[in-house]
Amino acid sequence: MPRSTELPTEYSHDWLERLDGRTRLAQAVRQRYTALTTDLGGHENLSYQRRSLAKRAVWMEATIEQAEAALARGDEVDHGAITQKINSLLGLYKTLGLDRVAQPVESIKDILDKHKAAQ
Repeated sequence: MPRSTELPTEYSHDWLERLDGRTRLAQAVRQRYTALTTDLGGHENLSYQRRSLAKRAVWMEATIEQAEAALARGDEVDHGAITQKINSLLGLYKTLGLDRVAQPVESIKDILDKHKAAQ
């Protein structure tokens, strides 16, 4: 399957993986996905459901920005559709959480204990 250089017009579960990683678009949305999941406590600490919602939030954000860019170019846009997308994005963000979550870290004692046990 060829790698895409454009954001798909409709969401699919593997849209992020299908983007050509050499493009600015792919790099930007992957960076946003990483930033979002990091703020939520780290990709590896998220449930499948939260990772799925995070991918949808990043896709929704990108489609909103495409519509805003079209508006800035003077193209005709559906303002109702943009508003609906923004409201959907807000709902995803509220479900995921709007605050940063600290990633779990090992205490120094735990690290030292593991080091001693390994010796």
